[in-house]
Amino acid sequence: MGDSKEKIGLLIRAARKQKGLTQKELGEKLGLAESTVTNYEAGKQNLTLDTLDKIAEALQVKLNISLK
Repeated sequence: MGDSKEKIGLLIRAARKQKGLTQKELGEKLGLAESTVTNYEAGKQNLTLDTLDKIAEALQVKLNISLK
């Protein structure tokens, strides 16, 4: 299960960097502490679907979930 959190965290980090945002700036857009964004990106904190949706919106990317 931790593997999934880490993969999602890496995707968030890549999208954030592509948009040229710091963790602090993304946190401000989301109303979250920089440390929370850091934990999400490191796969150390659980994300809800609502939070993932808010992150995608803040990064102006499409959230696409697939079960295989």
